[in-house]
Amino acid sequence: MLSSPYVLSFSLILTLPLLFFLLAPRILPPRIPLPPPIPISDEVSDLTLFTRASSSSSSPLSRSRLSSPNPKLKIAFLFLTNSDLHFSPLWSRFFPKPHRRRHPLYNIYVHADPTANVTTPRGSTNTVFDSSKFIPSKITFRASPTLVSAARRLLATAILDDPANAFFALLSQHCIPLHSFHYVYNSVVTSASFDRSSFAAAYGNIRLSHKSFIEVISKDPRLWKRYVARGRYAMLPEVPFDDFRVGSQFFVLTRKHAVMVVKDRALWRKFRMPCYRADECYPEEHYFPTLLSMQNPDGLTGYTLTRVNWTGTTNGHPYTYKPREVSPELIYKLRESNYSESYLFARKFSPDCLGPLMKITDSVIFRD
Repeated sequence: MLSSPYVLSFSLILTLPLLFFLLAPRILPPRIPLPPPIPISDEVSDLTLFTRASSSSSSPLSRSRLSSPNPKLKIAFLFLTNSDLHFSPLWSRFFPKPHRRRHPLYNIYVHADPTANVTTPRGSTNTVFDSSKFIPSKITFRASPTLVSAARRLLATAILDDPANAFFALLSQHCIPLHSFHYVYNSVVTSASFDRSSFAAAYGNIRLSHKSFIEVISKDPRLWKRYVARGRYAMLPEVPFDDFRVGSQFFVLTRKHAVMVVKDRALWRKFRMPCYRADECYPEEHYFPTLLSMQNPDGLTGYTLTRVNWTGTTNGHPYTYKPREVSPELIYKLRESNYSESYLFARKFSPDCLGPLMKITDSVIFRD
């Protein structure tokens, strides 16, 4: 007969797996499920769209119209959403109302996930999204190259839709403007002093050299883990580790760089591959800065115009502002930038922030 110490030890060994099964969910961080790969049918239809956009005419920035004191260049605002456009009333106040004798200096495009039951604000009172273009959209997943596909889809559509689209601002449904449209347009298109990171050549009051405002980070503590998220050698030979970059998901690209993005095939074959660990796989934060920094690093500012608070981040999500935090002081704080005269947009705001934000639109947000 076995002595009692042996019986006790044997019992403990048997109970360890049960204890781990019960306690692991409380001890270990939650595991992010891996999203499914992009369907071949989506890739095929996108390729047709991207091929058409790749052969688009050259950027209006390079034409002689730049010597005019009033160039008719447009900003294409690209909204990427998988929920309702909660801040559409605020954006409706941001965009100037179209004048029957003048073409607006902007276009609006929306990619709404068709599986997320997004209620478009069409037909509602006083919303600029009534006249925006809701493009043919496809399903998107977090930590998935589908977000890159959606952004490329928006870029390609805007390139083909209007040759005057010279800049492309990618935003989310949780983004808000921090300035008036006039301030944003002047900062991106004409101001020779807005970009503080480098000297901007100017002719009179018109900027002659334009760069894309996209964050590009080459040194990050988790850079290697993000690089090998698909496998140690998966990105080679097209993307050596020394060329791999990370950055913000949201940006303002020139038309030249937008065409580069939709024309790319080689790097996309790498970044569309599924990851084996989702907690390090954020293709939308890797693909755009890596591609553009490899092809035209001198054409990038290296920073974004969308302010994000990463203090207190949860599961890869940035800090979300609540209604009680909305104040003039918060808007002034969010505008502060070390690289430009000001941030132009900010995220992430909860939907119930709309009321407090609308109360300070004229007195603070659009008062430049």
